[in-house]
Order: sequence, then structure tokens, then C-alpha cells
Amino acid sequence: MANFFTDESDILFHFEHDHLERVADALEDGYEESKENIEAPVDAADAIDSYRRVLESMGAMAADFIEPRAEAADLEGCVLDDDGVTHLAGVTQENVDMLGQAQLMGFTLPRKYGGLNFPHYIYAIATEIISRADASLMNLFGLQGVGETIHDFATEEVKAEYLPRFSAGEVTGAMVLTEPDFGSDLQHVQVRAEEDAEGNWKLNGVKRFITNGCGHVLLVLARSEPHRHGAQGLSVFLVDKGPTVRVRRLEDKLGIHGSPTCELQFNDTPAVLIGKRKRGLVTYVAPLLNAARLGVAAQAVGIGQAALSAARDYAGLRKQFGRAIEDIAPVAEMLVDMTLRVEAARSLLYDTALFVDLARSADRHGNRREAKRMGRIAGLLTPMIKYYAGEMSIRVANDAIQVLGGSGYMRDYPVERYLRDARITTIYEGTSQLQVVAASHGVMAGIAEGRFKELAADLDGTPGAAHQPLLAQMRENLAAAVAKAKAADDSDFVDFVARPIVDLAIHIYIGYLLVAQGNVSERKAVLADRWVRQTPMLSRNVEEIIDGRDSATLTHFAAIVHGADAG
Repeated sequence: MANFFTDESDILFHFEHDHLERVADALEDGYEESKENIEAPVDAADAIDSYRRVLESMGAMAADFIEPRAEAADLEGCVLDDDGVTHLAGVTQENVDMLGQAQLMGFTLPRKYGGLNFPHYIYAIATEIISRADASLMNLFGLQGVGETIHDFATEEVKAEYLPRFSAGEVTGAMVLTEPDFGSDLQHVQVRAEEDAEGNWKLNGVKRFITNGCGHVLLVLARSEPHRHGAQGLSVFLVDKGPTVRVRRLEDKLGIHGSPTCELQFNDTPAVLIGKRKRGLVTYVAPLLNAARLGVAAQAVGIGQAALSAARDYAGLRKQFGRAIEDIAPVAEMLVDMTLRVEAARSLLYDTALFVDLARSADRHGNRREAKRMGRIAGLLTPMIKYYAGEMSIRVANDAIQVLGGSGYMRDYPVERYLRDARITTIYEGTSQLQVVAASHGVMAGIAEGRFKELAADLDGTPGAAHQPLLAQMRENLAAAVAKAKAADDSDFVDFVARPIVDLAIHIYIGYLLVAQGNVSERKAVLADRWVRQTPMLSRNVEEIIDGRDSATLTHFAAIVHGADAG
């Protein structure tokens, strides 16, 4: 029987070599809970064994139960009936029920609320596995950040009421942020939150493009201070699905058909304030969005793996000119490139999840200095992986269609669905363009270079040290590009050159990760060598853009785009 965990050698490589003891130790607080709870691990080895058993179960579930029915979920989609009730595809609802019954819908929640208390590192693997089977299902499984936000900021009474229901799969959640006129510009949302004399809150207004907006528990960003503009007028509210929350429409989408995307109208909807007033966007929504971005990155890696696996299997079986097409050099080159891109994204994804875990652990233990340091790295890597993984998934899915040729363009094979599903990963939870700008801030601030120094030190005295001179040269080139961008003293120009700068920083970072992996794997060493040898070309592109100051696309925008000559 197939298994999307044990059958994927690269996931197993990371699981066995990424020092999960560090993650387990950070999460389990000295394993004290095991003295009172039989479900809790007694040491790191016990914790890692639990991770493995759950992932093996999920891998089998994904391969044997979810993936074979993903096409049916895509074709059936979701339906909004005349009474305003949203119905998931039958197979999608069965998948959600199955995950709930297996107690997998409270992945990162504490055991006291029925959760697994697993790290985000393991959750990233699980999300990737689910996404490989059915990317649209991830949008139900992967919204567990709603429960995390309730756990981190709600009252004990609210936690006790809602979190066990999340863990049992009785309810699903939604992040209700976007509005018709305000997509990424969340600081200007207009849904109104009004408090009466008894301290009860009610919401009014419209939200759009809400993933799983028909879910049972909604976290809504709303304007609680009507006379305060911007982020300081916003708060976060918990809303139960009910008659005052109307699903006005389901969006008709290119892909992820099994996931409902809703337009919601609130009509004097009862709501509960989460945390403190006026801190909704920065304190509560920002961490929620970062968690969602990590989830989308894992979704993109899962789609990329699905497309790669389909192309690899087809190329090994399909014969042309008397041989399997994988033996034809251009096709072989394409498959190697696809493999490298997927594994590069996976390496960055898991490294990001590691720092998210370490930052949360340090914060929980009151180690503010360490929490800040780890948080800065996680804050750099999260937009990097969201951007890189999304773009990777589109390219790999597109290449998979090319490998299959005419068959890939037909619905007889799933690769056309992979491309449709991949397309959204560069859009929702922040477009690629916004992720690049966010990541560029960390690169410009020197956070990336600080991490490069740590990664370089780890390579000293290892076989991978042979790559140090080239990687060091690329770091110097990146530093020079950053210095020139800063010297321009032009924010539009800095944003203009942000993408090639971030691309180079990502490539250097992944290069260090792959080279380190090559120290323990001959196969990984080959991939690392190929990856690092590509870096000089990226470096030259950055230098050309910075030195040439090719800002014609900015200064001549109207003429280029609208065909209007100056004057």
C-alpha cells in the first residue's frame, strides 16, 4: 500500500537528520507532563516516535483514501443552496470527518484541550502530505491557526469552550480578514464592531474571499474604534456560525474547488472580543497570517511533490523512439530540475518551521532575548518560503504538464489540476510581490547575513566546506547590492530591486542547507553542487539591475503599459 510519508525519501531524510530532539525538547518543557498524562512523551525519543507514528498514519490515509478521491472533490466542488447553507463535496466532508475522528484537527493544540501538542515542524510535514493528496483539503485541515490564536489570546472560558471542539474535529475555523475594497491593505478594513451598554459586541459589514467562510468558528478583524483610522482602530472578534452570518456567494474559482471561498455578510452578529481592543492587526492577526503563510508554503510544496511524482512515474513508463522518455536528455534534465526545486523548497520550509517552534518555545519560557532572535529569523524566512514555494509549485506543475505532453493537458491525468491548484499559492495570504517586499526588509537589515554566518560556521571542517568560497563570494555580492540599493535613497527603487535581491538571498540560504545535507548524503551532495553552481548567474542579474539602474519600467510606466507617449 502507498504511503505519502514513508514512500517519500526526501521527507524521511529530513525527519531522520534534522535533529528533531531539539524541537521536542523545546516543546515538552522537560517532559513533566508525562508524570500525569499517559499520552505525553517521557523523552525526546518517545516524542519523535509519536511524530513518526502519526505521520505514517497520515501518509497512508492520504495515499489510499484522500488522493484517489481528489478528482471527485474537484469536479463536485461546493454548493450554496437556496437557504444559504454551504455544502462541501461529499468526499471532502468525509475526509474532514475522518481527520477529526483520528484526532488530527488539533495538531498543535495542548493535550489538555485534546490536541496532539505537536511542533510546527511536524505540522508542516503533515500539511504537505495532505496537500499532495488534495490541495483543497489543506484549506480545511490547515486552518488550525484559528485554534492557536484562541489558545494564545482568548480567556480561559473561551479556550475551554472551543478548543476541545477543534481538536475533536467538531468545528472548523476561518480567518475573516479580507473585504471587497481592502485585500492586502488590512489596516483599512471597514466591518464595524459596536459595543452596547452591557459590553456586548455586534458586527456589521461584508467580508470577501474568505477561505472556509462557512466554517463554524470565525475570527473576524473589525473596526472597534469608529473614529480611529488605520491599524489602531482594529480588534479581533470570535463569531459563531449562525443566522446573522449570511454566506452571500461562493466564489467560482480556477482551482482548489473542494475548498469553499465565501463572501460573508454580518447583520448585528453577536461577537466576543479576543484579547485587547485596538491590537487586532499587529498583535493577533500578524502572527495568524504568518502561520497561514507557512501553511500555504507547505501546501505549495505538497502540490509540487504531487506534480513531480506524476511526471516521474509517467516518464518512466511512457515510451517514445524505443525507450522510456526519462532517458531522453531534455526530459531527464527537466525532471532533475523539478526534483531540485521541490527539495530546495522543502528544505527551506522545514527550516522555517524549526525557527517558528524555537521562537514560540523561547517566548513561552520568558526568554525574551532568544525569542526575539529566533523570531527575527522566522520573520525573515516566512515570507521567503511563502514566495519561493508558491512560485516553485506553479513552475513544477507546469513542467509536469510538459513532461506528459498532450496527456498532461487532458483531465485524464491530475497534473492539469495541480497547475490550477498551485496558482492560488502565490496570491492568498499575501501575494508574491508582498512577500518579496517583506523579505527584503530582513535582508536589508542584515538578518539574512547573520544567519549565513551561522550556517557557514557549521560547514567548517566538513566536506561541504569546499563550497564555502563561492557562497562567500555570493554573500559579498549580495551585500554590495544591498548597499547600493540603500544608497539610492529612493523607496520605489528599493522596492523595484527587492525581487532580485531576495531571490539571491533565498538561493544562498538554500545553498547552505543543501550543502549541509550533502555532508551526510551523496545524492544530496550532487544536488547541492548543481544548486550552488547556479548562484553566480543570479548574482550577475542583481548586479546588472542595481548598477544599470534600469528603472525604465517605473519612469516610463504609462508609455510602456498604456501606450501613451509623454507630452
